[in-house]
Amino acid sequence: MNAYSKTPLLDTIKTPEDLRKLKIEQVRQVADELRQETIDAVSVTGGHFGAGLGVVELTTAIHYVFDTPRDRLIWDVGHQAYPHKILTGRRDRIRTLRTGGGLSGFTKRSESDYDPFGAAHSSTSISAGLGMAVARDLAGGKNNVIAVIGDGAMSAGMAYEAMNNAGAMNSRLIVILNDNDMSIAPPVGAMSAYLSRLYSGKTYRTLREAAKQINKRLPKILANRANRVEEYSRGFMMDGGTLFEELGFYYVGPIDGHNLDHLLPVLKNVRDMETGPILVHVVTQKGKGYGPAEASADKYHAVVKFDVATGTQAKAKPNAPAYQNVFGQSLVKEAQKDDKIVAITAAMPSGTGVDIFNKAFPDRTFDVGIAEQHAVTFAAGLATEGYKPFCAIYSTFLQRGYDQIVHDVAIQNLPVRFAIDRAGLVGADGATHAGSFDNAYLGCLPNMVIMAAADEAELVHMVATQVAINDRPSSLRYPRGEGRGIEMPEIGIPLEIGKGRMIRQGNKIALLSFGTRLAECEKAADELAAHGLSTSIADARFMKPLDTELVLKLARDHDVLITVEEGSVGGFGSHVAQFLTDQGVLDTGMVKFRTMVLPDVFQDHDTPAAMYARAGLDAKGIVAKVFEALGKDVKTETVKLA
Repeated sequence: MNAYSKTPLLDTIKTPEDLRKLKIEQVRQVADELRQETIDAVSVTGGHFGAGLGVVELTTAIHYVFDTPRDRLIWDVGHQAYPHKILTGRRDRIRTLRTGGGLSGFTKRSESDYDPFGAAHSSTSISAGLGMAVARDLAGGKNNVIAVIGDGAMSAGMAYEAMNNAGAMNSRLIVILNDNDMSIAPPVGAMSAYLSRLYSGKTYRTLREAAKQINKRLPKILANRANRVEEYSRGFMMDGGTLFEELGFYYVGPIDGHNLDHLLPVLKNVRDMETGPILVHVVTQKGKGYGPAEASADKYHAVVKFDVATGTQAKAKPNAPAYQNVFGQSLVKEAQKDDKIVAITAAMPSGTGVDIFNKAFPDRTFDVGIAEQHAVTFAAGLATEGYKPFCAIYSTFLQRGYDQIVHDVAIQNLPVRFAIDRAGLVGADGATHAGSFDNAYLGCLPNMVIMAAADEAELVHMVATQVAINDRPSSLRYPRGEGRGIEMPEIGIPLEIGKGRMIRQGNKIALLSFGTRLAECEKAADELAAHGLSTSIADARFMKPLDTELVLKLARDHDVLITVEEGSVGGFGSHVAQFLTDQGVLDTGMVKFRTMVLPDVFQDHDTPAAMYARAGLDAKGIVAKVFEALGKDVKTETVKLA
């Protein structure tokens, strides 16, 4: 053991089995050292921060009390699982978080046996946990299943669907509600802790069951009165419990999630219960134990690298505006001219730029919580009454509202405007947040106008275009991160629907870009020109309706036509291919046609540049694709040129 280590006790813990060998009075020291290690690690790597600090004691207590990984522990969303990773054999790699080849920023089944369910989107834990509990029951097992879900995630309907099912099935499932917003809980103190311990203890539960049986045999008036007395005692300090009890859960809490003297005995009692399901209501503070995070409005939800002493984040100055900010500012300008414009987001106001709109028009901004299905149909309802709803949701989160897009919006041809952030690869968040599929899943829907901005100036014009589209739904996709730093228009001017634009005119190779790969197409064209290959570049702007005139011209006037997009197979390139085959253009063999899409895999996290290089969607990859279409080797041609 290192005598100078800041974490001497934590240094002795390789797995939770080591933790469980310690005396109960040592658990507090482990938690304190775990908090220190989490702060030090995230200061180096960046990542989700406040949520992890808030569950340090809870994480330590769960692994101390329960027999993980035999007992299944599911972290909802997973962004609070950094302390869990440190305790479960991954401490030596914790400073590789969210970097290429390193640990995921979320729970991941392939990473560890201690991650029984992968998650990076919220509100899935109770459903998954119930599935595991039922599988255990069917197999005759005895292990525990614990789902830890935050109060924010409880705004999603899926959590209640799962709880309703769990309550009806009576399967032994433990749900820990990590309430870090005090949104449900009253002040938490010694009386509440005492009552929680009492309610979770076997004596009280046995008495309660006995009382239920006696009540069945009492005259109704006496039985009702006895029940009321019991409810009043459990209702004391327990405002949040009634809803969960109605859903069929045995409610315990609220208890202080930072007080191990309260946590440990209650978790032991809950572990030893033989009936279920049980909900343990734990109140925590996001950012707990790190002053700058505690003082921050968002409790340092996600951070880049920072200085531990001051909390100052080492953010590089962007040389161009972030796409979501351009969207927010553009929408504000449009809304100043049109009082029918409203903005909707599903718990991501700052991530989508809706926070900018909210500052200007608070009465016309609606954050519906983690409820994408509701967000889409809510927008549809607004559209029926003549309003112009902009539904700003990340590409991967919009997947959760797909039936509503089809059934409630597209079939009824309602002018809901989807602003799709995080289009394409997103870097450190990896596959769970990569906007790979919206071109494909929206492209197959009748009535939908689909646009992609090639740069931040185009985004301004496309927001204006969406305002003008009032007879059908529309979507506009743009990536995470900064734009190109180009000159911005003062006002957005609606584009002609279904018309692309020529960027550069050549006669041999044609690159048809949809979205922000346009910059890479320009670099590729410069390199191709150096090889003596005159290259045209076009920006499609629209995937639906497709600019068929532009596509035909490019196909007829060039030897090679290549489409480039930041999306999976089934998107823009597939639509161009369908059109060209329908027109018989490819029958003659006059043009060599290729599509460039994301590879058919879920790509692990890395820097966006490294991810696009691996996907073959950078300038180098585009040049290689051209030479492949021409039947030449790019390396040989480069040697010849030299």
